[in-house]
Amino acid sequence: MLVDIKEGVEASMRTVEYTRQGEAAQVLTLREERHRPTPGSGEVLVRMLVRPIHPGDLIGVEGLPGQPEQQSQARTPGVEGMGVVESVGANVRAPRLGQRVAVFPAPGTWSDFVVVPADLAVPVPDGVSDETAALMLVNPLTLRMLYRAVEKALRGQAGPVLQTAAGSSVGRLVSAAAARHDLLINLVRSTSGAEKMRTLYPSQPVIATCDDDWRAQVRLHAGERGVQVVLDCVGGAMTQDLAELLADGGTLICYGHLGSGTTPLEALPLMARALTVRGVSILRWMSRTPMERAQDVAFAQDLAQSTPDLLEVAASYDLADFKAAVEHARRPGKSGTVLLTTPRTAGSGHGAGR
Repeated sequence: MLVDIKEGVEASMRTVEYTRQGEAAQVLTLREERHRPTPGSGEVLVRMLVRPIHPGDLIGVEGLPGQPEQQSQARTPGVEGMGVVESVGANVRAPRLGQRVAVFPAPGTWSDFVVVPADLAVPVPDGVSDETAALMLVNPLTLRMLYRAVEKALRGQAGPVLQTAAGSSVGRLVSAAAARHDLLINLVRSTSGAEKMRTLYPSQPVIATCDDDWRAQVRLHAGERGVQVVLDCVGGAMTQDLAELLADGGTLICYGHLGSGTTPLEALPLMARALTVRGVSILRWMSRTPMERAQDVAFAQDLAQSTPDLLEVAASYDLADFKAAVEHARRPGKSGTVLLTTPRTAGSGHGAGR
């Protein structure tokens, strides 16, 4: 039997959607309807309150260079967010009605309501704010995946690791995790960004790619062994420079596409220098075992409680103001993640204090 905490007249539901790929401001629209989705067996309906705008969300809307446009029925961006359990389907023991939860992977979180499997609705620890909870899963879980990929690439040896976009949300998590080591070299875009990273992590070299000699600076800090691993979320035209900075036998780990342009695979000296290119995607996280996923989630919950400042918020916008929010999310030098919010309303859940 479906159990619902809703009282009174059912509220309308807002959803941001697109039917073709293209510039987000042009193809995204806001739809409003009276009917909400209904959870099935083993599922819960979550009234979404806060959801982040991740770079991957915008890539899904706009597509990547060289890839065919995806034509389909209406689709809603977003895979992560925080909300309150509004109703539960059959055979659900947890989470409970009215409980605050973080959800991932939950396609379509840019909506007021989303149905997710009950085991993917993660309880928000007491004392963790709604905003921090909305950022609790994707980036910390990405950090765990990158950490494992680096360990595999280094094969038990110590070696300099170079990361691009060090000032990004994931980049700051990587820097924090490596704070006790001197084997991480950070790349940022601007001089001001470099100054900020040096203040946050004074033990780690920080290089601004706006400097003409940034490649020489990387080689100087890498020393005789050279860069063993590159963590790259920029891609595009920068890929060739990064491959050239790798030592022979090194590994390029790609996990994003923030940059412009493209680099053909055949332009990289993969065979001549025995280089490895490996992709890491948070969308592959579900392929891990249940025990591994539970460990990763426990890590994310602990991080949200112990160091919430690492899950920085740049700004918050109402869901209806998604165009302004997307514009803000793209601003150069932005610090933190832009959030889309839904106001709490009467009957939107019980016991969901921040």
